[in-house]
Amino acid sequence: MDYNEFFTFETGQATDVGRKRTVNEDNFLSRPDCGLWVVSDGMGGHAAGDYASYTIVQELNSIGMSASPDDLQARFMERIHRANTAIFEHAQELQRGTIGATLVALLVHGEDYACIWSGDSRIYLLRDGKLVQQTRDHTELMMLLDSGTITEEEAQNWPRKNVITRAIGVTETPQCDVVSGKLALDDTFILCSDGLTEHLSDEDIAELAAKHRPKDACEAMIELTLERGAKDNVTVISMRCLPPPELEEENDLMDDVLELDTSAGEAEA
Repeated sequence: MDYNEFFTFETGQATDVGRKRTVNEDNFLSRPDCGLWVVSDGMGGHAAGDYASYTIVQELNSIGMSASPDDLQARFMERIHRANTAIFEHAQELQRGTIGATLVALLVHGEDYACIWSGDSRIYLLRDGKLVQQTRDHTELMMLLDSGTITEEEAQNWPRKNVITRAIGVTETPQCDVVSGKLALDDTFILCSDGLTEHLSDEDIAELAAKHRPKDACEAMIELTLERGAKDNVTVISMRCLPPPELEEENDLMDDVLELDTSAGEAEA
């Protein structure tokens, strides 16, 4: 576990090639010491999609320690720009068409968090028993829904659900969206590739994230996805915000005192 002055971070992570693929084009990164968690889902086939997601993760792994939330985001975007350029140029060299990778990243500095994304991988926040998707899919389907061209009912059976409208490395300049907020104790964030959400509902994710510690939750989500067919690579990270060590020690001490008081009361009775 890693921590800052406000929280301890418990992280779990898991990935699997799935039932249909032979190469895992997903890559992930957990750097709680730097306040960074990342899932990237490559597209373009072997030697292309896996290169794209790997390049993103490798660039971000050098992010280092930041001085503020703004500094952390600036460091992050600088590395995404470098990764984007490398992937874009690699595609031109290969001359095999477009390659790239979706991206979801959770950035934490102190009590502040930011979710940054491009594509249809997702970040969820489980808070007070309620799961809320923090990201909004960059897909053709979402564009049609937003414009009112199709209804929610029509979207359920839409044949082109996975056509994405943004990804890192596809254009000369990366296009990302950002949402931010304040952390609370017991917040649990779930970062995942679309290989997970293709088979698991929000209710499934919420139940498993609430029932298990992060490592066990990730393994349970992967297992359930595999049971349901796992058509794609599947990757998931779970991060839970716990009290910092000093507060945990104080709580443990208070529990011991209360237990002593209760035992003394029972003896007297």
